[in-house]
Formats: sequence, C-alpha cells, structure tokens
Amino acid sequence: MEILRADIRQAGYSPDSVVIRDIQFTVAPGELIGIIGPNGAGKSTTIKAIMGLIEHVDGTIEFIGPQGNYAYIPEQPMLYERLTLQEHLELAAAAHELSMEEFQQTAGSLIDRFYLKHVIHHYPTSFSKGMQQKVMLIAGFMARPDLYIIDEPFIGLDPHAMKDLLELLQEERRRGAGVIMSTHMLDTAERICDSFLLIHEGSIAAAGSLSDLRERSGLADGSLLDCYTKLCVRS
Repeated sequence: MEILRADIRQAGYSPDSVVIRDIQFTVAPGELIGIIGPNGAGKSTTIKAIMGLIEHVDGTIEFIGPQGNYAYIPEQPMLYERLTLQEHLELAAAAHELSMEEFQQTAGSLIDRFYLKHVIHHYPTSFSKGMQQKVMLIAGFMARPDLYIIDEPFIGLDPHAMKDLLELLQEERRRGAGVIMSTHMLDTAERICDSFLLIHEGSIAAAGSLSDLRERSGLADGSLLDCYTKLCVRS
C-alpha cells in the first residue's frame, strides 16, 4: 500500500529550464523519507513539484491515501501581520475543514505541547524564529493528513521543541501518516528516517535505507554523512 507515488521525469520554472529530472519514489503509510542534498541540488523544487506549485512538470504525482491530502510545513514561516496566533490557527482549521470541536481539541493540545498558550492572542510576526516555526508546526499537525511534507523543520527550534516535534512525528507515523522531510541535520535524519533520497545536481544519486546506502557506497559501517559524501560530494 502507498499513499504517494511520484514520477517526475523533469521539472523547472520555465519551459527551457530543467531543474530536476528522473525523480521517482513512493511513500508508504508510516514511512519517513529524508531528502538529503546541498543547497541548490533540487530538494525544494522536488517538494514544490509534488505539491503542484510548479507549472512546468513532466510527470505524475498521485496522492492515494485514505484522505488524499497532505500538510506542508515550510522552512520559512509564512505569517500574516494582522492576525494573532489564535486567528492563524482558526484560518488553518477552516482551510482543513476542521469542525470547531476538532479544532479546539487538537489546537489546544498542540499549543500546550509547544508552550505557546501565553501568547495565543499575540501577533506571531513579533515572535522569535523558533516560536514562529512552532506556529507552522501546530498549523500543520492540526490537519492530521495522510502525508506531511516538511522542509528543514529543525532550524530555530530549541532542544525541547525538537524533542516534541520528533515525538509528534512518531505518533503520526503510528497513526499511518507518511512523512517527506528535507533536512541538513544528517545525524538526526540517520536516527529517524526509514529511507533516503540523496539528490545531487537535480537527480537522485542514490536512494534506499541506510543499509542500502552503505552497500552502494562500500562503507559497511558508514554514517549517513559518510555515505552522502562518498556517493554525492566525491562522485
């Protein structure tokens, strides 16, 4: 069973500019896939192509989970200057078509979890980067979708918030949600991801579990960083 099938033959931001090519993978229920690569490798373009945010895509993206939906948590928080935290979450709940009961129960639990209850009526544009990231996490996790698409989620988070995020991901995976996560924190990715897409110069240089990458790189006890360096940086 799969909740996402992606077959991107090529994609770019104009008809004559191909940024990524030959990106094929699937996501199963409960699976966490780490997208790994340097800046400019095509990670964000891959994510945008999956979400239908790029016009020039040659390929197919199929959301085939029970609900056929996803939640996107971006690297850079997207916030409105004139909306309070409460109003941001109410807007997100309306977009996800949550009932008032679902909203109050889910949002309340997440607000408490990320210690933001004391600023519920404040404007998030005045928050620190870490607090703004927590707002985006709460808005995304409220939806309880089939698939989470998360871009660099750990930037700006304090250790306690990182722990809360990792616990939430585990809970959602046990529920059956899949996760696609782009990150530069390879030590954390190695610990939590089931499999990886190593993207280099717009294409998949290697894919699979850490065991698969070790076999491919010839590094029997190599870390994710070791395998990435061997397969991409020095390829």
